[in-house]
Amino acid sequence: MKQYAMTDVGRKREINQDYVFVTDQPLGPFPNLLAVADGMGGHKAGDFASKYAISVFKKELAGTKLSSPEEILRQIVIVVNRKVMEASKEDIKLEGMGTTLVAATIIGNTLYFANVGDSRLYIINDKIIQLSKDHSLVEEMVRLGGIKAEEAKHHPDKNIITRAIGVKEDVEADVYEYQLKPGDTILMCTDGLSNMIEDEDMFDIVKGSRDITEAVHMLVEKANSNGGRDNIGVVMAIPLANEVKR
Repeated sequence: MKQYAMTDVGRKREINQDYVFVTDQPLGPFPNLLAVADGMGGHKAGDFASKYAISVFKKELAGTKLSSPEEILRQIVIVVNRKVMEASKEDIKLEGMGTTLVAATIIGNTLYFANVGDSRLYIINDKIIQLSKDHSLVEEMVRLGGIKAEEAKHHPDKNIITRAIGVKEDVEADVYEYQLKPGDTILMCTDGLSNMIEDEDMFDIVKGSRDITEAVHMLVEKANSNGGRDNIGVVMAIPLANEVKR
């Protein structure tokens, strides 16, 4: 597996509250791990929340006795949520913090991932498909038929999320299983990317890049050139022996 990750503070923010992690080395029962988190909270709280959530996730994964990938993802998210909440109660400076989280692993030809919040996971091949579902007010409005999907892209309440790590006592992750095909590229990102670049433009950038590193850097550059209104976090992975090619 080829993988690359980076974050950028963007053009408008002073602190980078996005955090990303990738490894192709085993962590507990997972042969690899990809993770993206977008923190929220006060001056330093969001910065801490995103890093701490992924740190706890890695520690719990390394020690888990569970064997089912879906159950591992589901149960570890519950623990991460509890730990982030506990940390926010122990330090007044961290009060009210929270974070989104997308965590994924590739086992054989199968992608397993968990999602909480509005950070995203896409599959790019001959088209771009968003596999994750945003836990956001606007997405709920779309599902209920209140607004159209096209209206949601630029809705003023787009950044209001309905589910996050560390905000409520109980949180349930959406857990997915996806059968990868030759040529699939996995793209995970925070809303600092997805709000600043249309999906079709992301597809064109990835397909037009010489390699995975260039693709990620070009995505971040494009988000910034479009305004860079938020921190930008990106993880890209190419499973099997596939490469991003022109």
